[in-house]
Amino acid sequence: MVAPELGAAHLPPRGPAGDQLAGRLGVARDDGFVGRGRELELLSDALTGTSDIRVMFVHGPGGIGKTTLLDAMARRTRTGGRQVTYLDGRDVECSPAAVLAAVRERTVDDPSAVLLVDGYELLTPLDRWFRTEFLPARPADAVTVVAGREAPAAAWWLDPGWRRLVSVHGLEELDAADSRDLLLGLGVTDQVDRLAELGRGYPLALAMLAEVDRSGRRPDQLSDAPDAVGQLCALILDDVPDDAHRTGLATCAHATRTTQDLLTRMIGSRAPEVWAWLESRPYVRQGALGLYVHDVVRELFEAELAHRSPAEYTQLHRAVRGYFQERMVDRAEPHPDRAAAEVLLLHRKTPLAAETSVLRDRGQLSVPRAGPAEREEIIALIETHEGSESADLARRWLTAQPRSAYHCRADDGTAAFAVQVYLPGPGDLMADDPIAAAIWKFVSDRGPLRPGERVNVNRFAGADHRYQGDPLQLLVNGVSCILEWRTTPAAWTFIVSFGVHYGAYFDYLGLTPMLKLDVGGAPVTLFGWDRRQFPASAFFEMMETRELTGETGPPPAELLRPLPLTRTSFDAAVRAALRRLTRAGGLDSSELLTSALVPPDATDPPATLNRVLREAVADLDRERGGAEHRRVLERTFLAGAPSQEAAAELLDLPFSTYRRHLARATDRLVEVLWAIELEPNGSRRT
Repeated sequence: MVAPELGAAHLPPRGPAGDQLAGRLGVARDDGFVGRGRELELLSDALTGTSDIRVMFVHGPGGIGKTTLLDAMARRTRTGGRQVTYLDGRDVECSPAAVLAAVRERTVDDPSAVLLVDGYELLTPLDRWFRTEFLPARPADAVTVVAGREAPAAAWWLDPGWRRLVSVHGLEELDAADSRDLLLGLGVTDQVDRLAELGRGYPLALAMLAEVDRSGRRPDQLSDAPDAVGQLCALILDDVPDDAHRTGLATCAHATRTTQDLLTRMIGSRAPEVWAWLESRPYVRQGALGLYVHDVVRELFEAELAHRSPAEYTQLHRAVRGYFQERMVDRAEPHPDRAAAEVLLLHRKTPLAAETSVLRDRGQLSVPRAGPAEREEIIALIETHEGSESADLARRWLTAQPRSAYHCRADDGTAAFAVQVYLPGPGDLMADDPIAAAIWKFVSDRGPLRPGERVNVNRFAGADHRYQGDPLQLLVNGVSCILEWRTTPAAWTFIVSFGVHYGAYFDYLGLTPMLKLDVGGAPVTLFGWDRRQFPASAFFEMMETRELTGETGPPPAELLRPLPLTRTSFDAAVRAALRRLTRAGGLDSSELLTSALVPPDATDPPATLNRVLREAVADLDRERGGAEHRRVLERTFLAGAPSQEAAAELLDLPFSTYRRHLARATDRLVEVLWAIELEPNGSRRT
């Protein structure tokens, strides 16, 4: 199903088809196309009006030849004198307006042009709109071919009109004869049957084997799929020009979408050159958000690299992950949700690997915060699936904390959502919401929160198609959690879970089942952890490993921190540390060594604490009136004055005035340090 290389013996004679190179290319591609005769015949019948078919659905797994079939259909259509409009779901925004604009722009001369839609799985949220509005509005003689991974929804069959006008074609692997013909068309002359067997009927794999054969190298034995992956990819990768191109290809296979910015991070100034090379590869496509490798090839490359060089694979994973982690928290980044989605989809060994694979193949990365209209749709979904009481609570939460909702859209509204709230909320809501009340009691029993601390709760989540357990729910939940945990401080995190679908996944995340409740007759489990003992920074450090190993269970002991200091204990510890700041070993036993002032990975914690305290004193100078605070603290604790009386004398202040200044300055310093203690991820602990 791929055209062979053109040589002089294959050139068509000059004439209407040969006057331009495009004509010769078309002839060569027709010569190289094999199989799929039934689909082409049905298209011809539809074009000539000998059948009532007006919509053809072509579906099958990645690498099965859907795009190549559409190309052949386009050539046959043009040969018959009809115009063709091609639309790729990867290159158009998933909205009715965007699809209409793209089609109108390309069919301005002929509204009846045959419409070929590729990558329909990316437009699935618009399926109802396609069925009820878009396609019925096309001219009566217009023919549309839709290619995607999944069979059309049942609604097409339930409609008696569409049942007469639609034909569905599930593409399967090529049989042995077609595989052999394809290889012959690609120039293979030796051991054709053997290569056909190795290709297992997948057109893309067969084309890759033919490419290897042309280089004079051929795998001798591929007894099973893992061996096939290793040997085939090793041969293909031998043709990569150098290490920069190899890294670029590996990056493109690992990330859901690859941009030049990501390539620049990975390979530096050669990124434009490698980008151009990637664009020229037959297995690399360009979508609206960047380059991506065909899914079958991606899996081949990923498996080959992980098997051949586990250390290199881990290094690649961490580098790509680090890039998106930075983009996620960069205030200049316009789409942090897309970066968070990339981080989520980098999980390779999750218990929900099948769902993340579906999401990765779809390439759906946008999970923005919900606006007023979307919040109303979320409330409606909650009412449909959880009842009016839950919907009322959701409305009150969204009124109190309107930025708490995230969503992804379909053509007819919200497809999936998550609502992240923070406790304490309004007093009446805390009393009326049984889940919020139970969490608040649980946390209070474990030890009251310190001033300024809050509890993060993933309170509501679901999807339109399948309320619990839909891959889109995993996407929105995952993205919202990653963004909230990474950017917003909290003392505790809880996730509300219905049923058992996500139990293994929560164990993989190190979350513990904290509470089991019965809410409105439905069993609810609350998973969570104390983020004061297991901060978000430690969580992301743990997941960097688990993403590749699939390890589950509680967080490792070495990542846990001691219980945090209370505000009173913190105050006393700061004052004690100031008095010992200039003594040798004076901070060796300070309680502040386990606070957020000292990073867990500090090589010399007492020295780090000493530096942080001194810098905090110096930073007071930046505040209004802070110069006096800095001066009195430096003279008292940093300059080694033998006594407070001596410090007052050196400052030329009456002792009583000096004491008032010192008290105010110390109080202010404690406030500044306490703010650092409560910041997310210890972002100022450097």
